[in-house]
Amino acid sequence: MLQHLIIKNYALIKHLEISPSSELNIITGETGAGKSIMLGAVGLMLGNRADTKVLLDENEKCVIEGTFNISGYDLKSFFEEADIDYESECIIRREISSAGKSRAFINDTPVNLDVLKKWGSSLVDVHSQHETLLLGNANFQISILDAFAGNKNLLAEYRTLFKEYKNIQAEYDEITSKAAEEKKQLDYNSYLLKELSEASLKEGEQEEKEESLKVLENAEHIKSKLDVAYTILSGGTSQDLITLAQEARKQLDQISGLSTQYESLRERLQSALIELKDIAAELENENEKVEYNPQAIEKTQGRLSHLYTLQKKHQVQTVSELIIIQQALEKKMEFTMNLDDNIAALKKKLEVTYKELLGKGKKLSEARQKASAPIKNDLEALLKEVGMPNAAISVEIKEIEPTINGVDGVAILFSANKGIAPQELKNAASGGEFSRLMLCIKYIIADKTALPTIIFDEIDTGISGEVAIKVGKMMKQMSSSHQVISISHLPQIAAQGKAHYYVYKDNSSEKTISKMKLLSEEERVKEIAQMIGGSKPSETAIQSAKEMLAI
Repeated sequence: MLQHLIIKNYALIKHLEISPSSELNIITGETGAGKSIMLGAVGLMLGNRADTKVLLDENEKCVIEGTFNISGYDLKSFFEEADIDYESECIIRREISSAGKSRAFINDTPVNLDVLKKWGSSLVDVHSQHETLLLGNANFQISILDAFAGNKNLLAEYRTLFKEYKNIQAEYDEITSKAAEEKKQLDYNSYLLKELSEASLKEGEQEEKEESLKVLENAEHIKSKLDVAYTILSGGTSQDLITLAQEARKQLDQISGLSTQYESLRERLQSALIELKDIAAELENENEKVEYNPQAIEKTQGRLSHLYTLQKKHQVQTVSELIIIQQALEKKMEFTMNLDDNIAALKKKLEVTYKELLGKGKKLSEARQKASAPIKNDLEALLKEVGMPNAAISVEIKEIEPTINGVDGVAILFSANKGIAPQELKNAASGGEFSRLMLCIKYIIADKTALPTIIFDEIDTGISGEVAIKVGKMMKQMSSSHQVISISHLPQIAAQGKAHYYVYKDNSSEKTISKMKLLSEEERVKEIAQMIGGSKPSETAIQSAKEMLAI
């Protein structure tokens, strides 16, 4: 329910605040005074697109803010989906900057327009003359029948299953479309995988072989240098480094007991001597390992050449990359080899899900079939009350392939005249007849939906007299369980309101602005009398206004 509405700097509205009644609210006023402008502002708050043309003052931003009491309505799941903290009092705010930038908030949390629209449609149902175009839409017609039948939960279950079915179908279509191509590539991929597998690829092998080849190709040079280095260190002569170091240590042995400094030098020299001996031993060992081996060179060159050829073929630079390609080929081969089994399994799953979907769709269809006669009877009875005594309704339901809405094609057919068979809505009704038909539809489904606020924008077009009184009573009846806001030009409807707002133009400043005020009982009498008899109503018109308000 809308508790409070603020509109700032929108079209002809500079600043407007209202706190509507929880029951029937009537909005009247002069033509062009701004009644529909307020409705446009509400639409903007609920997610309609806008630009800077909506700004009254181009230097200030436009703000539309609505405070809603949503306690008692099952809307917590929306807050969870949108990651917004749930509050029983919800504030929606829409801002349009002077630069045309739009921002939207729910409880001060920024949201995009898609979220705002989804949320807004759960809070407010705006019915205007333009909305009657929806009556010709098949999806809208099926939603009317579902609302009347109370199919919300059944439809939700069906749609969940339908989405699952479509996902499986998409997976099945994708794998079957890939199957032919994958099988074409099977032999070639098998050849590539065999080639890589037989290569026995190992991480780091290439670097190791490249280093080994360098040693093999330079064996004689390396051996001569190692030999010279070994001779310098430990050549078995009085001049090699180890012999000289041993002699130096002997000299320090003789004086090390005389000073800690000499002892330290002797220990350091001893450590150096140990290191020199170790290096000499390793030089000798490495020297023994190095040998000129043409066969080893040829073998290593061949291995590296094979690795380079594979890398060039697969357009990579390392053995690691070749291993990754090999692993990918293994997975692809496994996928291809299991294709038939996977396709068969998916096909079976698709068939099972389709059968379940048809079963759920059949239950939904049965509920619709059951509701078709009652909705026809209820609508025809209501249409008689609103001045269409010969109106006829027909609800046609035919079986179709499953869609998001079920396995039914639903068409609501209508005729306003005696002896004329019901036809498609787009061909069968005038604007006024459409408005009354939509009002009757909203009336019969209002109690079956959890919609906090319903707005009617001049739904009374084309009616008058006794019919207008009945329409007003219908709105009043609806307002016993829903907040209703009606923009009207008929006194019979205006008199039914719990609260009556008057929209007028204020020309006192440089720019004309629209204002709205809540009428007192005395002001209501005057306004309704003027709606009956013009700007200077007679005593008869005033008395008629008082009688209407007493109804």
